[in-house]
Amino acid sequence: MAETGRLVGPVEVVGTGLVGTSVALACRRAGLEVLLSDRSDEHVRTASGLGAGRARRPDDRPQLVVVAVPPDALGPVITAALQASEAVVTDVGSIKARPLAHVLADPSAAGHAARYVGSHPMAGSEHSGPLAATATLFEGRPWAITPHPGADVAAVELVEDLVRVVGAVVAWLTPEEHDRAVARISHVPHLVSSLVAARLAGAPDNHLSLSGQGVRDVTRVAAGDPRLYGQIVSGNAAAVGELLVELRRDLDAMIEAIGADQRGDLEQLLEVGVAGTRAIPGKHGAPATATVSVFVTVPDHPGELARLLADAVASEVNVEDIRIDHDTSRPTGLVELVVDERSGERLLVSLESRGWVTHR
Repeated sequence: MAETGRLVGPVEVVGTGLVGTSVALACRRAGLEVLLSDRSDEHVRTASGLGAGRARRPDDRPQLVVVAVPPDALGPVITAALQASEAVVTDVGSIKARPLAHVLADPSAAGHAARYVGSHPMAGSEHSGPLAATATLFEGRPWAITPHPGADVAAVELVEDLVRVVGAVVAWLTPEEHDRAVARISHVPHLVSSLVAARLAGAPDNHLSLSGQGVRDVTRVAAGDPRLYGQIVSGNAAAVGELLVELRRDLDAMIEAIGADQRGDLEQLLEVGVAGTRAIPGKHGAPATATVSVFVTVPDHPGELARLLADAVASEVNVEDIRIDHDTSRPTGLVELVVDERSGERLLVSLESRGWVTHR
């Protein structure tokens, strides 16, 4: 096996969709040679045209192979990659236990399993395909590395090098723990988002005209490819099923509390939800801090948003987050500036002194 523990390339990316092409672009940005493979020659040509690398040739000898294919294909493609060369193989799939089980169960691949180290970047979007890719997709994002007990230490170190090269932050989990974690923070939220979004399909126009940022936030991820997410959830059925049973129990309790006008029970359920939002880590992984939102009416004209942000900077207040809700009936937008609760009043006063229409 080629020397590992220091990523020098070439890196082969198998699967040139959003994530695979983004991995390739980030590796090229770091100066690594990248080889591209995909069942779709058109995707390879598109990714190559974006500067993500070149098509793999039969005589190429990659140091690391990154498998970025849909969940149903992970096991067979990982196995084929282990058999095709002496490279270390990782994958970026959102399920980890099932592909590993496939590798270990295949007699032709099990002997090479020490060169396989699963991984998963917690980054993406509701868009797909190479044209949606970007070299900065993984900047500052968690990237789980999930080595199995038989993984070679040098292979694990090489995958860790990849994570650092693309600008992500390493998170260490076992394959089983990873699958439980993503069921909780990704797969079940996606399913719930889809169910909420389904209530909007066919809704009367006068209902939809009231739509604001809240419903957009809740339903954004529901726009993802149903076929892809069907594969993801099916591949993590046990962990997802356990959480859905818990969710059903709470939903039944909520329905009962609402129907019986048991406001105390309802508020208790809502308080647990508030506690859950506070449990999500804040920036740089620190505990979430209390924030407030300052809303500003912004004319939908070129340069107005830039002027608002410049005035926020002049207020010497650090903006933690920003959201924009467009008014469907007027040429204005409502910009939400999220700041530390100690800074909210100062930002409000400062922006009003500069002529902005604000409220909390």
